[in-house]
Amino acid sequence: MGHADYFCGMFIRKNRNRSVSVSIQIVKKIKRINKVIKTVGIAKTKREEELLLLLAKTDMARLQGMQSFFVEHDDLVVDNFVDSIANNHLQIVGSELVLGKIYKKIGFPSSGSCNYFRNLVLCRLVYPGSKLKTVDYFKQHLNLDVSVYSIYRFLDELEAELKQVIEEVSFEHTKKILRGSIGVVFYDMTTLYFEASEEDDYRVTGFSKDGKHQQPQIMIGLLISSHGYPIGYQIFEGNTSETNTLIPVLELFQKKFDLDRPVIIADAALLSQKNIKALRDENYEYILGGRLKNENDAIKAKILSLEIKESKPRELTSPNGRLIITYSSKRAHNDRKNREKGLRRLEKKVSSGKLSKKHINNRGYNKYLKLTGKVNITIDYEKFEADGLWDGLKGYVTNTRLSKNKIIEHYGQLWHVEKAFRISKTDLRIRPIYHRLRKRIEAHICICFSAYTVYKELERLLKKNNIKLSPEKAINQIKEIRQLSYILPKSQEVKTKLLKPTPTQSQLLNIKI
Repeated sequence: MGHADYFCGMFIRKNRNRSVSVSIQIVKKIKRINKVIKTVGIAKTKREEELLLLLAKTDMARLQGMQSFFVEHDDLVVDNFVDSIANNHLQIVGSELVLGKIYKKIGFPSSGSCNYFRNLVLCRLVYPGSKLKTVDYFKQHLNLDVSVYSIYRFLDELEAELKQVIEEVSFEHTKKILRGSIGVVFYDMTTLYFEASEEDDYRVTGFSKDGKHQQPQIMIGLLISSHGYPIGYQIFEGNTSETNTLIPVLELFQKKFDLDRPVIIADAALLSQKNIKALRDENYEYILGGRLKNENDAIKAKILSLEIKESKPRELTSPNGRLIITYSSKRAHNDRKNREKGLRRLEKKVSSGKLSKKHINNRGYNKYLKLTGKVNITIDYEKFEADGLWDGLKGYVTNTRLSKNKIIEHYGQLWHVEKAFRISKTDLRIRPIYHRLRKRIEAHICICFSAYTVYKELERLLKKNNIKLSPEKAINQIKEIRQLSYILPKSQEVKTKLLKPTPTQSQLLNIKI
C-alpha cells in the first residue's frame, strides 16, 4: 500500500492488558531494505486507524511531491475528514508572515504593549476602516477575541513618546535605503475631516482640500524623502494657514534628526514671501512651484516674450531667486481643455441669471466674469483668450545652483507626497476620522503613518524581488494565505499546516528583505 519507494506499514501490537492496537508507519524501501521513515501514530479503534492512514497517505504524497491532497483513500474517510474541518480551524496568517516580517525589518517596536500597536498597524494595511473591522482582524488573523472598547482604551493609553520612536525608526530606515544621505526633502499639507459637527480647540473648520468646509478638521504636514520614503509628520489645528506650517516643521525635524541642510521642495501653495525669507534666513536651499501669473508686470512681459520650446527650459531672475520656465504641449492641451470646461460652466450660470455681485472674484474661473452696467454680469472673453498665452507654461523658483534640468527633475518627484496622501486617504482610509478625543486622534494618525511606512517598504521590496504586483494587489494576495489547525487523534497534539499557497503567494512568502 503506497507510492513508488514509499509504502504504509500497519503493525499489530498486543498490549499487556491483551488489548490490540495498530501502529501506522511510513516505510521507504532503500536497496531492498525497508526503513521506517515516520511513525504516524497508534490506533486503538477502527476510526483512529482510518484517520491515521489518511495522515500517512497525505505525508507520503508530500514526500513524493504529489499535488493531490488525498491519495488512493476511501471516499468516506476523506469526506469525514473534510466534514470535521470548521471555520475556526482556518486562520488567515499572510499578514503576519509577510507584512509582519517587513514591520520587524524596518525596526518598529513590537514587544510588550507595542505588540498591540503592531497588530493595529498590520490591520490598517489589510482591513483599513473602522475599529469594528479591527475587531474582525484580531479574530480572523490572530484568533483573539478583542472588544472595540479595549482598542479604544489602548489608543487612550498610547504613550506620546511612541510617535517620536516611530519617526526615528522611519527616518533611520529611510536614511539606510538612501545610503546615508537625504539630500532633498519634500513637504506638503493636507486636511483630514471628522464625521462630527462640534468643534474644539483641535478640530476646527477651515479651508478643506477634501471639500468638507463645514466639518471640523485637522491639518497634516508630511515630510518625505526622494521616492516617497517617509521622514515624519506634524499635526496642526484645522484653521492653520498652509504657509505657516513649513518653517515650524523644518525646525522641528532639524532638531530631532540633526539633518544636514537638505534642499526643500514644495508646491506653489508654500510660495510666500514669509516662507522664502525664513528659508533664506536659515540658509536653506529651496525649489518651489512658481506662480508665473503672480509675478510683476515686467517679469510677466519677459516670460511671454521668450520662445520656450518643449524640453528646453529658459531662465530669468526674479526677486525670489532664479525663475525657471518650462513649456509642455501636453500641459498646454490640458490647460486649454480645463479653461474651456470652466468657461462652459460659467456660460451656463450666466444664462440662468443666478449670478450676483458676490460671484465677481478671482477664484477659479470666476475671474472671467465682469460687471457691466449696474447689474448685468457677462463673460470677459478677451480675458479668457489672453489667459491662453500661459497654457503649457510652468515655473520653478529656486536659490540653488543646480542645473535647470536637475531642478525640474527634483520638483517632479513632488508627486510622491501627493501619492502618499492619496494612499493614506484611500488604501489606508485615514479619513474620515470618527474619534473625538485628542489622544485617540493622534494615535490613529501614528498608526496610519506607520502603516504607510510598511506600505512603501513593501512597494520597494516588490520591485527589488521583481514581483510584478502593485502593493494593493500584493496585499490582496497576502490576506488570502491561510493555515489549518488540527488535533492528532492519539496524542491530542494541536498542529498547524500552511495551506498550499499559489505561485504568487509563494513569491510573497519568500520575498527577500
